[in-house]
Formats: sequence, structure tokens, C-alpha cells
Amino acid sequence: MDIVILAVVIAVVVIGALGGLIVGSRRKKQLPPPPPAAPDITAPPAEPHVGDEAETPREEPRRTIEEVDLPDGSAPVVVEEPPAEAPGIEIPEPTAGRLVRLRTRLSRSQNALGKGLLTLLAREHLDEDTWEEIEDTLLTADVGVQPTQELVERLRERVKVLGTRTPEELRTLLREELVTLVGRDMDRAVKTEPEDRKPGIVMVVGVNGTGKTTTTGKLARVLVADGQSVVLGAADTFRAAAADQLQTWGERVGAHTVRGPEGGDPASVAFDAVKEGKEMGANVVLIDTAGRLHTKTGLMDELGKVKRVVEKHAPVDEVLLVLDATTGQNGLVQARVFAEVVNITGIVLTKLDGTAKGGIVVAVQRELGVPVKLIGLGEGADDLAPFEPEAFVDALIGE
Repeated sequence: MDIVILAVVIAVVVIGALGGLIVGSRRKKQLPPPPPAAPDITAPPAEPHVGDEAETPREEPRRTIEEVDLPDGSAPVVVEEPPAEAPGIEIPEPTAGRLVRLRTRLSRSQNALGKGLLTLLAREHLDEDTWEEIEDTLLTADVGVQPTQELVERLRERVKVLGTRTPEELRTLLREELVTLVGRDMDRAVKTEPEDRKPGIVMVVGVNGTGKTTTTGKLARVLVADGQSVVLGAADTFRAAAADQLQTWGERVGAHTVRGPEGGDPASVAFDAVKEGKEMGANVVLIDTAGRLHTKTGLMDELGKVKRVVEKHAPVDEVLLVLDATTGQNGLVQARVFAEVVNITGIVLTKLDGTAKGGIVVAVQRELGVPVKLIGLGEGADDLAPFEPEAFVDALIGE
């Protein structure tokens, strides 16, 4: 009996020991790692550790010193810019007597001709060599061969009759002959006010580079200064900047500009400009045309078409040819081409204050048989002046 009890006790002890070993081994076994938690998008980003790539800084506007809080806690200072004012309409300088006011500028570059002639005529003995020098002086000033010969012949006759010559008598004599040569009896008014209708229509033609578009804008100022309302037609559609340039000139004096798409039909723009000018009751419509001379045929077709289309509204009152005075005799070649294309009624000589020779006025009038009506004497907005023969000659020969 005792032996049986002892065996039961031993069996219980052995079973308990084995159970403890199994439980202990289970506790030592590593559990699998928990699944990763979902990122918290509201949490701030973790600070970078050494060796981590730094984030590219975002572009943010820099604050001025006025916008940064000062150490004493004062409020930021906000500086407000005053609103930009729209440019006002300019009041152009009156045209009456404008050439007289610009005479000093003209004489600085032109009176070498007059002084040279007066010096030669003042010689005690006027022999053939002196007269040849007088001819050369006139030819160098771009007067032209035929006008030079005519002037020299008249001077020779008058000096022979005069006999003794004082400086004042020579100056008076030369002034009279030069005014006659330039032409005091030509009608130099720009026709902008037809009696039977409104508006007057003016076409401006010329080679690109002569200042044609700028001259059109300056002419608008001349007309506005004389109390006329103006509409501008930007019919030079082949130069991208031409319409913008013309519109800027117009805005400065309150003139309306009609323009079309770049590369569009110039005749269509000219037609619309006259149409709008009539509807607005404007006094004058100025049409700036293209000045491409690469083929005379193309130029003829283009300008001829513009003129024909415009005349469906009304006749063109003026066709002004813009010439660069510094080109001298080469400008006469351009003048001939345009004269064959359209019926030119007047000439505008630009850049006459630079290296130009004053005699070009005489030469171009003789070449085309039409008067110089306006001259440009500088880069200023009001440096386009009506041509006045007496004031021009006075600038040539000085006081």
C-alpha cells in the first residue's frame, strides 16, 4: 500500500516538472513583430538625422525690414505705394512760327553753305576760279546741277551790276537769290480741310527707315495743335512695331488709332480708318502706309490698291512723301519710284538738322515738281515744322 502511494507521488512530481519546462520554453519563444501603424498625416515631420538628405527649400518672398516685428513688439510697418496715374493727354506746341524757334538748331548744321558763299562773293576779284568754287560749294550742298547753274548765272549778273560790294549788300543779294531758288510762291499748306466734306484724307508714303511712322505721329500733333481732331490709320501691317508705335503717338494727343492684324490687308485698314473717321466726325484721317521697296511692282500694286479703296469713301487730299534728308541725292532715286506709283502732292524732309545738306530742298522740289511742306529738325515730339522759305534761307546764311 505504501509502495503504491509512493509511486503516485513520484508520478505527480514528474508530470509537474515536465509541465513547467514546456511553459518556460513557450515564454522564451519570440513573438512576431506587430504590423506597422498607419502614418499620421497631421503629425509634424520628423527632424532629419545626420546624413539624411535635406529637403529643397521652398521659394518664398523675402520680407523687407519694415515687415519684420521689431524686438520691442511694435507692429509691422506697411508702406503703401500711391496708385499709378494714367498719362494725361499732351498739349502740343503751337505750329505758328515753329520753324523760326527751331532756326538756331537748323543753322548750326546748315549755315556752312551760306557762310562759304558769302566768303567767296566777298573776294575783291571774282575770277573764273572763284565762280567754280561757288559752283562746287552749291553742288556739295546737294543743290543739284541745273539749279546750281541757274543760281551762279544770276549771281554773276547781279554782282557785275552791283560793282562795289559791302557785306550787307552781298548778304541781301544772296538771300534774295536763294529764296527765289527755294521757291517763295509754291503752295506749302497741307490740305486737310476740304470745303465740301469731312474728314480730310492724307496718305503718308516713304521707304521704311526714313522716319515715316514717326512723322505721321508728329503730323498728328501738328494738326491737333492747330485745333483739328485726328484719326490714325495704321496701314503699315508688315512691320510688327509700326501699329504700336503709331498708336502710342496717337494716345499722347488723344487721337484714335485704327489698326488690323499683323500681316493683314493694308487697304482694309485704310478703308476702316476713313469709315471710323467719318462716323466720329473727325477733321482729318492720316494713313501710314508700308514702305517696302524690294520690288517696284509690289509697291505699286499695294499703294495703288490702298488709294483706290480709300477713294470709295472720298478723294485723297494729300499724298505726302517722307524722305531722309541725310541720304542726299540717293533720296531722289526713292522719290522717283514713289512718284511713279502715286500722285505725290508734297514732301516731308526728315533729319534735316543732322548731316544733311540744305540744298536737298531745292533738288527734290525740282525732281518731283512738288513743294517741301514740312521739315523734321530733331528727335523731339514737336520738331516737325511747316516749311517757310524765308526762315530756312535765313538759317542757311546766318545773321
